[in-house]
Amino acid sequence: MITHPAYLVDPWCLRETELNLDVLSQSESVFALANGHVGWRGNLDEGEPHGLPGAYLNGVFEFRPLPYAEAGYGYPESGQSIINVTNGKVIRLLVDDEPFDLRYGKLLRHERVLDFRTGLLHRTAEWTSPSGRTVRVRSTRLVSFAQRAVAAIAYEVEPLDGDVRIVVQSELVTNEALPENGTDPRTAVRLKDPLVPEQHAVNGTRMRLLHCTARSGLKIAVSADHVVDGPEKTEISPEAETDGNLVRLTVASPLETGQRLRMEKFVAHGWSAARSVSAVHDQVDAALAGARSTGWAGLLDEQRRFLDDFWSRADVEVAGDAEIQQAVRFALFHVLQAGARGEARALPAKGLTGPGYDGHCFWDTESFVLPVLTYTAPQAVDQALRWRHSTLPAAQERARQLGLKGAAFPWRTINGDECSAYWPAGTAAFHINADIADAVVRYVSATDDEAFEKEVGLPLLVQTARLWRSLGHHDHHGDFHIDGVTGPDEYSAIADDNVYTNLMAQHNLRAAADAAERHPDVAETLDVDDEETAAWRDAAARMALPYNAELGVHEQDNGYTGHQMWDFAHTREDHYPLMLNFPYFDIYRKQVVKQADLVLAMVVRGHAFTREQKERNFAYYEQLTVRDSSLSACSQAAMAAEVGHMRLAYDYLGEAAMMDLFDLEGNTRDGLHIASLAGTWFALVMGFGGMRDHSSGCLAFSPRLPEQLGRLAFVVQVRGRRLRVEITGTTATYTLLEGEALTIRHCDETLTVPPGVPQSRRVPELTPGPAPEQPPGRVPVHRGAAWSTTDLQPASDARDHG
Repeated sequence: MITHPAYLVDPWCLRETELNLDVLSQSESVFALANGHVGWRGNLDEGEPHGLPGAYLNGVFEFRPLPYAEAGYGYPESGQSIINVTNGKVIRLLVDDEPFDLRYGKLLRHERVLDFRTGLLHRTAEWTSPSGRTVRVRSTRLVSFAQRAVAAIAYEVEPLDGDVRIVVQSELVTNEALPENGTDPRTAVRLKDPLVPEQHAVNGTRMRLLHCTARSGLKIAVSADHVVDGPEKTEISPEAETDGNLVRLTVASPLETGQRLRMEKFVAHGWSAARSVSAVHDQVDAALAGARSTGWAGLLDEQRRFLDDFWSRADVEVAGDAEIQQAVRFALFHVLQAGARGEARALPAKGLTGPGYDGHCFWDTESFVLPVLTYTAPQAVDQALRWRHSTLPAAQERARQLGLKGAAFPWRTINGDECSAYWPAGTAAFHINADIADAVVRYVSATDDEAFEKEVGLPLLVQTARLWRSLGHHDHHGDFHIDGVTGPDEYSAIADDNVYTNLMAQHNLRAAADAAERHPDVAETLDVDDEETAAWRDAAARMALPYNAELGVHEQDNGYTGHQMWDFAHTREDHYPLMLNFPYFDIYRKQVVKQADLVLAMVVRGHAFTREQKERNFAYYEQLTVRDSSLSACSQAAMAAEVGHMRLAYDYLGEAAMMDLFDLEGNTRDGLHIASLAGTWFALVMGFGGMRDHSSGCLAFSPRLPEQLGRLAFVVQVRGRRLRVEITGTTATYTLLEGEALTIRHCDETLTVPPGVPQSRRVPELTPGPAPEQPPGRVPVHRGAAWSTTDLQPASDARDHG
């Protein structure tokens, strides 16, 4: 195996073979387990030592004030922060009255393994206490995909050098002390004791805590039950602290050599903004009863069946780079964990792996995460977009507040209300509305879900289209402009005619008109008439796309190429990210790109550009892009592959894939970069696989591989079919594994793939132009067989997001 800075490289798991307290917080993020509803950080079972304790419920947050030095109309009045809910992971161990604390005594062995096929986190530790007693501890942890409220742990202790007295304390604990979050603007606000005790109970091996939030008005309950298997003299005693923040079950057992004490702990979670205290505790008790009825072995079987089905429909195989093979499965597993059981809740930027960005959902959900899930786990996309639909009234009210029609969806949010205090990167980033519309169109195209389109899709498309028609205007030539907006590149704010925004709005307007014509009865209930759809089509047809004919490139936004170039040559490496070292007024008036903007537009709306334009645009913007964002590398990888710069595409793939495994941003401690993880699939499937779906109802592929990879194979789901694509340096083979014959495009050829009959086609050669240049010091790491941590050049995320 190739060794890794912290983890061994394995195709189907992530393995840590020693405990390094210096990267404990990072490991807690990468070993996190979640299902979209419940999230448990990968803290050690005993609770300490820890980097950042964390247990999360999707949608559970507390309000916090947003102070302004100078108030302004339309500024959000309060922020929202995800909170650490009751922690059910803690199982403390005492060995002859000495706490099992790995900072003391002697740690003989420590291994953790996250298995992507089973969804289990395994841990083995062998430890000698300060007084010389040696024990082995084994634990297995899961957060259930099948039973969304349930998580469970099997914890086992055995002596290795003679008789010993063991005490195990299983706890539910609330309002844990959290470490200071420092000055990094990407980290979450730490709210002190956000949960108010309402109820605590212990009954035999069962225990429960119920709390509420003071301002957001949520009730949160967590309950646990246990199955204990030990020698005859094993004693079980429950207890509860009087402050309502801790309940504990204590198990004491003398163990002789060869004997073991085993505890299976089942934990159920629930919350509500509307139900009563009694209804919430009944809810978690019912979930707990279901888990106990299923049993530990049953939960493991359910988990494996769920993941067997997922991998049969989503796996990506990479030959020639063991790290990328591991990384893409790591990425897919965590993207699934972020959204599998979200069920009408948001998909936060960090998933449920940590509190980074305060647990907020941004545009990268629709633009990076949902495309992956659309073709691998579409049921999760249905639910994520239903959440957006549920927040439509708040988005319409926000539009009214801003003097606009339709819906203005929030830049960052948990409950649907805008909570970005930095309006140039927040309110002005209207492209999120078109990103949501694009996700709707992609999902409907990939699933043929007509009921969803009528119930959810059409209202979202109509209200976002109304926003664009209200926000933009026709000039005296009849061209349609959208002024004063912020595109994906947050180093250019309040600009006119951002090409990405305009192209996405164009797509939104046409899609809304088409959907309204398909479903006239539903459109009528939304007060859509022929005059409005004609206005949408006219605005789309006359959409302004700034172009500098002298340079032969599209402008990121109107006048952009006339701005002064950033002084890259005199910008020190330690002055990146720029937004933490230079004033925004200076950044905004210079040509410097934080994250791919026009390049992303060429990937997702590629039909709007000729091949020559893509080549010239890519070369121009490469020299400006500093990648102070985790969202950039995957887009650059996809476009580099399309225009034939395969070596560069491969290097960008490596950066996207290793974002968290190598902690390239230096902030994996606060949770994983879910969009960058999704970007690993984005770079492989849309980059090297060349897959595009521009709403034509026909998937298109223009595959090509870098010479470092011998083979790439992936599976996508589309309209009830399961298609496998296998690419080598010379050939692409399409095999329909499930469903009726499917028509696709391979390069310039329309191809019908019948069930079970592979169709192979030649991969045409492509001669690229001159290799593009990057800003000094911002060249991506040249990817070899394995990276060295001394070679890595970390970028960073945005002030508000990225």
